[in-house]
Amino acid sequence: MRNGCSWMAISPTPLNKNLSRLLMVTLLATQLTGCAALRSDQPQDSALQPLGREAFNQRIDELALSLESQCDTSPLLDSQQRQAQRMTADVREIGSLLRKLNDNVDNLTLAAPQIVPTGTQQPVAAELCSQENSPSGNKTLVGRSEWIGLPHLGTSLKARIDSGANTASLSATEITPFERDGEDWVRFKLALNDNDEVVESAQKEAFEAPVERRVKVLQATGEDSRPVISLLVILGPIRQHAEFTLNDRTHLNFPVLLGRRFLLDIALIDVAESYLHERPEFSGGTPADQTVNAPSSDMDTNDD
Repeated sequence: MRNGCSWMAISPTPLNKNLSRLLMVTLLATQLTGCAALRSDQPQDSALQPLGREAFNQRIDELALSLESQCDTSPLLDSQQRQAQRMTADVREIGSLLRKLNDNVDNLTLAAPQIVPTGTQQPVAAELCSQENSPSGNKTLVGRSEWIGLPHLGTSLKARIDSGANTASLSATEITPFERDGEDWVRFKLALNDNDEVVESAQKEAFEAPVERRVKVLQATGEDSRPVISLLVILGPIRQHAEFTLNDRTHLNFPVLLGRRFLLDIALIDVAESYLHERPEFSGGTPADQTVNAPSSDMDTNDD
């Protein structure tokens, strides 16, 4: 096989060498299906005219060269066909990408916000889109300090909001661990300063709660183990449980510290504001409209 054309081997015979070459070329011409063809412009009986040796050899060489040259074009045709197929595939892919790009442009055009004159009401759809794209989303904005309600304790307390702290902390004293039904519990009282506002009954009452876990705190005086309890917290529209470590905070400015575990995914802090939400009211407490919200030491950095 040579370049897609079949070559048949011819055994040596006593025939004339020129006759053998003619027979070989004739057989090739009959087997080739697209490689070469004899010229049709010659008279059909021209091959029957007697030829001299030199003319005969020249004619045989011409036919052989013609067949070989035409057979050698088949790889070129195959290469061109493969290239055409690749180009067709590329064109189809580009067409698909252009259709997708056109769809994306249409979607962007539909989702583009509407421009309305100043002073006119913003369309409802555009308003909803603005809320969804807002950095705050559905999160509640809180100040650097807020009133929180603790329903389990029946009182509200001032809390410092600090994303730098991991957990929340509640000021407590007379912390006594005990066991109930095979589980660890703790008994404690609120540790408050004279200027801390609290429901009077909650200030004197001893509370009990199951211990969720214990945390170790490294201090200058050594290692301290603190119990952690879970309490429901009310802060504006937020109602969520938070884990509090119990420790005496009377040397600090706030009896409660709320850390980032409580704030995560539900609140954003505006450090320039404070007490953005009203104080939750409990029986026996001071009415919310009589609350003094901003102590002079609100920005004291000694708090933890």
